[in-house]
Amino acid sequence: MARLRHLTQLRTYEVALQRAGLGPVAGVDEAGRGACFGPVTVAACILPPRPVAALEGLTDSKKLTAIRRAQLYDAIIDVALAHSVIHIPASQIDRRGIQAANVDGARRAVATLGVAPGYVLVDAFRVPGLPVPQLGIVGGDYTARCIAAASVLAKVSRDRLVSRMAAEYPLYGLEGHKGYGTAAHMDAVRRHGASPEHRYSYANVRQAHDYFMRSQ
Repeated sequence: MARLRHLTQLRTYEVALQRAGLGPVAGVDEAGRGACFGPVTVAACILPPRPVAALEGLTDSKKLTAIRRAQLYDAIIDVALAHSVIHIPASQIDRRGIQAANVDGARRAVATLGVAPGYVLVDAFRVPGLPVPQLGIVGGDYTARCIAAASVLAKVSRDRLVSRMAAEYPLYGLEGHKGYGTAAHMDAVRRHGASPEHRYSYANVRQAHDYFMRSQ
């Protein structure tokens, strides 16, 4: 099975949908849902229906090294028929909740594609309100090429954004953990308090920030 997936570049879903007249097929995935600082980033991507040599090895972005993600990011941008990336800020996550923010980002990512998809494949869950047919695939970033591409676009875009934000918020070590709730990150929040870009609705941020406030 692994060999078959490699040979087809994870194109089984896309090929079947194209043959059924439901193309072009867009993939949607997010990055940063589990972080407690910065945005959740949602990407959508439509790839050419043919295999693309530059995308060999494309898979779930979390299974790739940072160097390989960056290489694939450039290749995806170069060959994609359409792509979009949406950042939903921490303030909106706090106001609406992470799931609503994620769904809103997915809708906006699909809506802003330069090519209208005929079908959408989404990692893990269905997105209410999409104007085209869709399928949510658990583990989709490992089994569908277009979702894997969206995964890489979202991950690299978010990591680069948070790295830029690190210059504005140098107290938290963002360059290393990219806003996830590591022990060092939470210790920094306890010592310095949370920033405007932290997600105050997350229990770990709230507890660490409360500790800081009590210590003043």
